[in-house]
Formats: sequence, structure tokens, C-alpha cells
Amino acid sequence: MKLSIVIVNYRVPYFLEQCLLSVRKSAQGIDTEVWVVDNNSGDGSVEYLQCRFPEVHFVANEENVGFSRANNQAIRLSKGQYVLLLNPDTLIGESTLRTVVDFMDSKPNAGGLGVKMLNGHGRFLPESKRGFPSPWVSFCKLSGLNRLFPHSSRFNRYHLSYLSRDEVHKVEVLSGAFMLMRREALDKVGLLDERFFMYGEDIDLSYRLILGGYDNYYYPTPILHYKGESSSVTDVKYLRSFYGAMGLFFDKYYRNKMNPLLHGLINVVIKARTALALMLRGLRKTPVAEKPAKIFYWHPSEGEAAISAYHDRSHILINTDEVTCDRLLLTMEKLADRKHTFHLTNDTTKRVISP
Repeated sequence: MKLSIVIVNYRVPYFLEQCLLSVRKSAQGIDTEVWVVDNNSGDGSVEYLQCRFPEVHFVANEENVGFSRANNQAIRLSKGQYVLLLNPDTLIGESTLRTVVDFMDSKPNAGGLGVKMLNGHGRFLPESKRGFPSPWVSFCKLSGLNRLFPHSSRFNRYHLSYLSRDEVHKVEVLSGAFMLMRREALDKVGLLDERFFMYGEDIDLSYRLILGGYDNYYYPTPILHYKGESSSVTDVKYLRSFYGAMGLFFDKYYRNKMNPLLHGLINVVIKARTALALMLRGLRKTPVAEKPAKIFYWHPSEGEAAISAYHDRSHILINTDEVTCDRLLLTMEKLADRKHTFHLTNDTTKRVISP
């Protein structure tokens, strides 16, 4: 078995359906197995998807055990030479899996690999390539210095914005939304730390891969990541989990290595940022999703020039059975500055998936 793909689902059956359709196309010609672990969604996700994807192995948990533990369940059952952790709210190209597997084959010391992630507007997601959140890097992020100097190798090592997004780089941290790893490396450094319920587990595992003597790579092949469909950035549980994971990472790796005063200061800053985020959440009004005045339907026979003729911030509907996902992703990236919103459908489900 060459490749095992592991996806954790929590109440996003239609996003996962779109993801699995793209995986089915991309996996052609590669000895691949796909595992979906459902974290007790309670919405009929497993029943809905099982009959539509008989080639997929489903694990139905009776409780939400968290991202790390759910992934570990499937990793232990899988057999592939490589293991890909993939979010359900993603779409990959027909060439994606072959491209990244071939690259890993060419780099025997590669422990992990991440890719160029685009959001639903075609814009690059900076978490595609990151540096370790060392005390200094974390201070720059928490204090906002990284935003003041976004292209500085000194002040913005967290998002590595000074490295080209269009070139291959050795990086430190990979995103759990698309994290391809060599099983041999996982056998050496261990699986995901299950103390990280949600968020931070990818940073921790990336760190252990480096400590284990492996290289992590950023490879600039694009995928679509809707980012956070299973959780809202204004959700209280999300905010507590996000900043809690940051504190857990520091306690795990730096508690006994740094000055107690500095460690205490960082913990205070983390707690302050958590409190500020929660306060701002309380002040924000819950956004109301507005139906766009008009959605333009784009057919690939019209060419990219047709999309270019639309006004900025247009809503565009694309059928992934009429255009390859590879072409779709390149088109979205090319038009990112126009700030369009891309809605996807297909002939199989006839559902419209929107960011």
C-alpha cells in the first residue's frame, strides 16, 4: 500500500462528499486507501456517505474524541507507506497526490510535506508554511510585530512570509489540513499527541519530526481549503482550544528550558490574548449570511477571460464535472486579487458548496 488518507469528520457531510470526490480522481493509479473517522456527528454523515463511497473505510465514534485521537485511530489501522492527514473541507487536484508522493519518493529524508492552500476566494492561506512558535516567534505574533513587519525574517518567522509561496522550501511546521508523512518517520517519533484536542497537534508533530532528524517541506501545489467549516473562529470553544493549545505546546517544550519569569510572562500574554479574543467575540454581531444578488455560472469553454470580465467580488458557480480540479485551482489562484467568491457544484450531488 503506497498511500493512506485519513480524514476526520464532524458535521460537514457535504464538504466531505466534495473532498472524497476529488480524492477519488486524484488517487487513480496510486495504491491508496481512504479512512474517514466520524466524531459522533449525529447528523447522519456516515449513513449518507457510506453508500456513495463504498471504497472508503468508515469508523463511527460514539463520542467526539478530538482531532488527534480520531486521526490516530485510523493511522493505526492503515497500512500505507505514506499517511496523509486531510481536512474534510478541502478539495485537491487530479495531479495533487501523484505530485506529492513522487516528491516524497525523491527525498528519502523528508518526514512530512505541506502544500499551497487557497481559501474559497483563491487567496493564499499563510498557515501553509510556518516556523516553530519559539518564545521569540510567539512574542512577535502575540504582540503584533509580525503584522507590522510581514516580510521580515526576524519578526515574521511564524508565517515565513519572506519565503516565496511559489517555490519548494524546507519549513518547520506543516498544517494538519494537508499533512503528508512518511510512516517510517511516524513509527520513530510517534503519532499525534492526544492532549491536543483541537489545534496545535500539527505544530507538535511537525516539531517532533524535526527533532527525529527528518526534513519538512512546503511544496507549492495548490489545494482548496475552506478553513474552519467544522468550527467558527468566533466560537468560544474554538478560541479556548486555540490558545489553550498554544499554552500546552509551551509547557511541553519550554517549561524547563527557559527563565521562569519569561515562561510566566508568555503564559500571561496567552491568557490575555484569550480574554481579549473572547471579549471581542462578545462585541461582534453574529454575521448574517446574505444571499448574493447574482451568481455567475462559468463554463470552461468560455475561458478565463469570461471571469475577468466580471466585476470584483463577484459570486461564481463552477461545476467540477465540467472543469478539472487542477484547472479550477489555478484559475482561483490567478484571480485571487479580484476577491471573487467561488461556489462549487457537480453532476453527482447537484449541491452547491460555498465558502
